[in-house]
Amino acid sequence: MSRRNFGHTWWGRAWVEALEGRAQLDPNRLPRGRTYARKGMVGALEVTAGQLRASVRGSRPAPYRVTISIRRFSAPDWERLLDTVGAQLGYSAALLDGELPPELAEHARASGVDLLPGPGELRPRCSCPDSADPCKHSAAVCYLVADEVDDDPFVLFLLRGRGREEILGELRARRSRAVPARAVVEEGVSPEEAFARVPAPVPALPPLPDAPGRPVTPPLDPPPGGTLRADVLAELAADAGTVAWQLLSGNGDEVLGLSAEEDLARRAARLDDVTGLAAAAGLPARDLARWAIAWREAGRGGLGALRETWQPPRGRLAEGRAELDEADLPGDPGETKMWRNRLTRGDVQLRLGPDGRWYRFAHTRLGWLPDGPGSDHPVDALVVHE
Repeated sequence: MSRRNFGHTWWGRAWVEALEGRAQLDPNRLPRGRTYARKGMVGALEVTAGQLRASVRGSRPAPYRVTISIRRFSAPDWERLLDTVGAQLGYSAALLDGELPPELAEHARASGVDLLPGPGELRPRCSCPDSADPCKHSAAVCYLVADEVDDDPFVLFLLRGRGREEILGELRARRSRAVPARAVVEEGVSPEEAFARVPAPVPALPPLPDAPGRPVTPPLDPPPGGTLRADVLAELAADAGTVAWQLLSGNGDEVLGLSAEEDLARRAARLDDVTGLAAAAGLPARDLARWAIAWREAGRGGLGALRETWQPPRGRLAEGRAELDEADLPGDPGETKMWRNRLTRGDVQLRLGPDGRWYRFAHTRLGWLPDGPGSDHPVDALVVHE
C-alpha cells in the first residue's frame, strides 16, 4: 500500500510546507502527528472562522478534543487582501473555479497578509495530558487541513476570519462602487427613423500584417494536475493565428476541412523534432515523421498517397506503367511492378493518390516517401522537384 501524502494541489502542499517550516512548530511532534493522520485517527474536521476542531483517537477509550486557533486578519489586513484579489479579474474567476493562483498568494504575502501560517499563528490545544506544542493529536489535525484546502482554497480565507460568501460579496460591492453612479442612457430612435436612415459605407478592412503575430501569454497557468501545459496552449494559439493569417491572405485552401490526422501532419511538418507531438497524439514518432515529410513535400494529396492504398481503374495504372517504362530510368522495363495504386521500378515509385494525381516516391531510410508535389500526368511526376 502506498504511503498517504498530504496536499495534492500546490496550495495544499503549500499549507504542509508552511506547517513544517514557517509556522515553527515542534519538529519532533510533527512526524508522530503525520502518522496519526495517515492511520485515520482523526474524526470529522470542523473549520470555522479562525478555528479548527476535531476529535482524535488516542491511547484512552474516549477520543481527545483538539482545537486549533489561527490568527485572524484585522480590518486593515482584509482591505489589503481584498485589494490584492480585486486587482485582477482572473483572481476572482480562479477562486470561483476552485483554484488559488500562485501569483495571488505571492502578492498577498508581499502585502503583509500571508494566507499561510507564520511563526506563532497556529495555537493548538488538546485535552490530552501532553504539554507539547503541538501534541501528536493536534499535529495530526494540522496535516488533515491540507485535504480541506485541496478541496476548497477558500478554507485559507476562512481560517483568517472570513468565508467564501462574505469575500465574494465584498468583491461584488467593490466592483459596483467602481461603476459611475449615473450612466448616460440614449433615448434611441423610432423604427421608422431607423429604417429611413442611409447606411454608412462598410469600413475598409485593415491591411493584412506581413506575418502572423504571436499570441499574448495568458496571466494564469492551467490548473495544476491537469493535462494541459502553458507551452502547449501557446503553441496551439500560435498555430491558430497562422491558419487565420493564411485564410485572410487567400492561401488557406490547404488548411480547410482537414481531418485530425491531416492537421497533425501539417503541424508536425513545421517541427524539427516530432517526438513530443507524437507522444501527445499517441503515435509512434517514426510514423509521424513520415507524415510530416509527406506534408512538406506534397501537401495533403501526398499524405493521402502515403497513407491510403486503393485499387484504381486498370486503365489509369496501365497508362502510368507505360510512361514509367518509356522514361530514362535505370533497370529493365520489365522490372516495373504494379500493385494496387503503386508502380515501382528500382528506387522510383509512382503512386496514384485519392485526389487523382500522381506522386513520385523515393526510397529513404524511413521507407517510401513523396519527394515532390503531385502532377496530373505520370510523366510530369517523374521530374525531380527541387
